[in-house]
Amino acid sequence: MSLCLVIDEMHPSLPDLMEKIGVQLHYRPDLKATEVAAALAAHPYDGLMVRSKLRVTAELLAYGPQLRYVCRAGAGVDNIDEEALTAAGVTLLNAPEGNRDAVGEYAVGLLLALFRNIVRADNEVRAGLWRREANRGEEIGGKTIGLLGYGHMGKAFARRLQAFDCTVLAYDHDPNCEANHHATLVSLPELQARAEVLSLHIPYSSANHHFVNDAFLQGFQSPLWLLNTARGEVLDHAALVQVLREGQIKGAALDVLENEKLATLSPEQQARFEYLTAAPNVIMSPHIGGWSFQSYQRINEVLARKLKVFLGV
Repeated sequence: MSLCLVIDEMHPSLPDLMEKIGVQLHYRPDLKATEVAAALAAHPYDGLMVRSKLRVTAELLAYGPQLRYVCRAGAGVDNIDEEALTAAGVTLLNAPEGNRDAVGEYAVGLLLALFRNIVRADNEVRAGLWRREANRGEEIGGKTIGLLGYGHMGKAFARRLQAFDCTVLAYDHDPNCEANHHATLVSLPELQARAEVLSLHIPYSSANHHFVNDAFLQGFQSPLWLLNTARGEVLDHAALVQVLREGQIKGAALDVLENEKLATLSPEQQARFEYLTAAPNVIMSPHIGGWSFQSYQRINEVLARKLKVFLGV
């Protein structure tokens, strides 16, 4: 029997799924981040399940010497020190398969909203304005869509774009990235030469911090439409504001921001945020791309399958 501490809210299907594979849960979403270390020290947990409440570090792992696995209920693992887990002999399990469809659908929605001025038009009608010509939009058909990153999320978006009769190009730095018929894998220079839309699908890491910066964006030969459903920190928001001002970016849809704790914005971040909120060609949402009712449950199912294999049951 495995004993697992769960410190974040999870879909109610979790207890039944875990019971079937012999995992006993201590379900403690009430725990504050500062209380997790003491909880780990108080019981012989061999598993820890988290969302994004805290960072899993070497210091934290020291309080749970019996830990064998950490489950991240979601795709991104930027709040987990993978080197520390490896050094401690702890296996990391995450669930990008659980919310990839939600992200793929949402990215299509963002692109349609940008191209067809849906948010602006809605606001205008609510204000009593009926401006048809001013809201004439673009079609996805015939466009060249560039994907930066071709993992679970990029592939899910590419699959949905097939219905729009557009060209989909993808770049991934991983030489082992598997191609499929939904997109053509190209070099980064070719992506920059051909793409009219750039959609970000790379995970956050120290190596990817501000990967999309001013030099990167200026390298595109055509003015871009930009989508970010990945992580805010992969995009240099100072550069984004600058290229929006210059017209190098036609419009941007951001589901993630450089700092999503809006009450803690630095003066510089606040100035950028105010520009983005005022810009008529920018759409923002509160990191909900993967946040569907279906993905909420599916993440549990993915983790249960992976944990079953890990435990050998």
